[in-house]
Amino acid sequence: MLSDKKKPMQNKLLPIFLTLGLAACSDTPPLRNPAPDTTVVRQEAMPVPTGADLLSANRPYLIGPFDKLKIDVFGIEDLEREVQTDASGNFLYPLIGLVEAGGKTPAELARVIESKLRGQFVRNPQVTVNLDETTSQVVTVDGQVKKPGMYPVIGRMTLVRTIAVAEGTGEFANLTDVVVFRTVNGQRFAGLYNLRAIRDGRYEDPEIFANDVVVVGDSPQRRLFKDLLTVAPAIATPIIILLQQ
Repeated sequence: MLSDKKKPMQNKLLPIFLTLGLAACSDTPPLRNPAPDTTVVRQEAMPVPTGADLLSANRPYLIGPFDKLKIDVFGIEDLEREVQTDASGNFLYPLIGLVEAGGKTPAELARVIESKLRGQFVRNPQVTVNLDETTSQVVTVDGQVKKPGMYPVIGRMTLVRTIAVAEGTGEFANLTDVVVFRTVNGQRFAGLYNLRAIRDGRYEDPEIFANDVVVVGDSPQRRLFKDLLTVAPAIATPIIILLQQ
């Protein structure tokens, strides 16, 4: 039998477990938001981003690793090529050799090729570069991982796979403290995940999309969830919050 001291804590845990989907009740007391500018979302997964969310409308597209490009030189069919950049964003092109395309817009790359062809090979080259296929939409991985950075989203990426691409967690990583930030239809969401629980098969490995930000073991990010974690420190299922604009 529970002591009187333990009963209040049990009463506090109940609405949280109900909110996280471990039970269901229409009159569940509202859960206090972790911060004034956040809202707890009653779901076990963040929403999937739309096509518009996956595009960065506020900046031009930059060529990245494994992008496929179509290059045309006006009037010279022998120099028309379909190329794919390597892991460093480079590729080989006839007459001029290695071309560093990574980080350039297609228009900037066209000017680079023109400058290399001009004079020695072609009197007045007119080059057009079009993006044929891209795999360089990126996810940002930060915090306690061995190699933080921006990585291309190739195929279906999950949280575990994304962290593996960053060469795994660091020596001092907190596996119960993995935060994923995502923007969907102009709204920012944050999800707290327990990497150990995912590896143990206690819940599904969530899918990661382009433009997501994954932060491992970062205490400032964890503060978003501090009120929830004071009464439910063991994250058995994801916790999702909506960050107000």
